[in-house]
Amino acid sequence: MTEHDSTQPLRVSASGRVPQWVLDEAEGRVPMGVTGRDWFADEPLPPAPRNRRRGRTVLALLVLVAVVTGVVLYDRSTVTAPPTVTPEAVTEQPAAPSDFPTAGVGASDEPLGVPPEAPDSDSFAFVTLQADDTTPVAYDPCRPVDVVVNLDGAPVGAEAMVQDALVRMQDTTGLQFRFEGVTDELPSDARPVFQPDRYGDRWAPVLVGWRTPEQLPALAGDVAGLGGSAWAAPADGTRVYVSGNVTLDGPEFASLVETDRGAAIARSILLHELGHVVGLQHVWDTEQLMYATTRGGLLDFADGDLAGLARLGAGECVPQL
Repeated sequence: MTEHDSTQPLRVSASGRVPQWVLDEAEGRVPMGVTGRDWFADEPLPPAPRNRRRGRTVLALLVLVAVVTGVVLYDRSTVTAPPTVTPEAVTEQPAAPSDFPTAGVGASDEPLGVPPEAPDSDSFAFVTLQADDTTPVAYDPCRPVDVVVNLDGAPVGAEAMVQDALVRMQDTTGLQFRFEGVTDELPSDARPVFQPDRYGDRWAPVLVGWRTPEQLPALAGDVAGLGGSAWAAPADGTRVYVSGNVTLDGPEFASLVETDRGAAIARSILLHELGHVVGLQHVWDTEQLMYATTRGGLLDFADGDLAGLARLGAGECVPQL
């Protein structure tokens, strides 16, 4: 693949047109079809909307979150300000007790790691906040974040790429990521977060996989990847991410990894999506990896990203889930 100048967009649509969703964002229009699903492809933008409650079961409220945020392979420089209207990005549904694993499975009495010292930056945003509208929702630091990979449609070296990215995520958050190897579970837009027949009595691990735009239409156009997590809450209302998904464009990645530079860009896209998994939102600072568009000169987390990741590694331990 031909290398791209780091100051230029990596790809535009074949027709040269501005994609409709860019125009929609610029006009503040709400994307259609983002409710009633537990996983979606529309990208929420900061500030992250607060999730609306509907009810609570005795054990917990399972929120089927669509914190799936895509990274695109073209420059969005024509969008100069966030839209005034944010998408309805979450569907909440009460979950029956059978939808949950036994409480506290795999939990330690104390955090398994310590977040690194955070850089002095505020160029970060969180996907979902606690009821105080300040504290971010995060994974439980007293449990490992288990991860599996499905290699159907994956590029050469995919498994090693995932393991390398997880080491980086662990270093930047203090969360302990545990790679469990290959699974036969295919990525989908309606993934259950509790699958006892496949994964046992625990929350389903984060799934990383590859699909084509034909298999998963959310990857159509300029979208290179999708990532996000679902949260649950015990009776006290503390929200905790319990499972997640990263789905990447298989043909795009196969093309990227043909060169060393392309492979580095592919890794940066994976890191971006894993950033969404642990709770980072898109930002409008073009010098951060969590900017919505892939930029060839930025291949790893920057100061704002790192500051946000450190906060997400300091979540609350919630053994009630």
